[in-house]
Amino acid sequence: MIKVNDLSFAYEKEKVLKNINFELEKGESLAIIGSSGCGKTTLLYLLAGLEKSTRGKILINSQPLTEIRAKSGVILQDYGLFPWKSVYHNLALGLKIRGINKNKIKTKVNFVLKKLKIFKFKDKYPAELSGGQKQRVAVGRSLILEPDLLLMDEPFSALDALTREEMQNLILKIHQQEDLTFVLVTHDIREAAFLGKKIAVIKAGKIVKILENPYFGEKNLREKQEFFNLQKKLRHLMGLKSGDEIRDEK
Repeated sequence: MIKVNDLSFAYEKEKVLKNINFELEKGESLAIIGSSGCGKTTLLYLLAGLEKSTRGKILINSQPLTEIRAKSGVILQDYGLFPWKSVYHNLALGLKIRGINKNKIKTKVNFVLKKLKIFKFKDKYPAELSGGQKQRVAVGRSLILEPDLLLMDEPFSALDALTREEMQNLILKIHQQEDLTFVLVTHDIREAAFLGKKIAVIKAGKIVKILENPYFGEKNLREKQEFFNLQKKLRHLMGLKSGDEIRDEK
């Protein structure tokens, strides 16, 4: 699905990413974790085609990535919803741009709204929604275009703990139902351990380790000792001491 070879990126001569290499198979997930300024968001933007690399290649389905892909969905931390459009029309916009007929748009939008349990909010505007509801709309807007790759940049960081776990569960469920490949940028160790089948630890623009997560997708994972052991390993790789937290200032 994704193959990254010797990828580097510099901004005004300042190196942000250096010699990034990894592969991700179809249906796998990758959590990219690191502290503020390590380059993780830049890497996601490169995968989305929103930035151009200084050196190296990104292949998606064996094709060089040279522009924004129609089959890549992107979800950002600030939701990216249009405040002047209702929930329904936020989801419908991408289909309308693609020239889909009105009846098919209605069928597809209503299906996704029901699937994400936000159908009752379809006539509301973003300002009338909670953070979790807005994030469900953002997820729906990406899913309605039937992407084969979902790219997420700190999508749940502004949510409270309970809503955050609810959204993590939703993404995992969608992944399992649709065999969706996704890449998640996060500074939350628990989130990386829960949603990453692979977990890439980035420090100072370099991947220092890619961990395989053999427990990914297991039932009641958050309650298992293996889940805590994996977090401990990630903390060690990040160079964190007991009680330290990763800071991620935008």
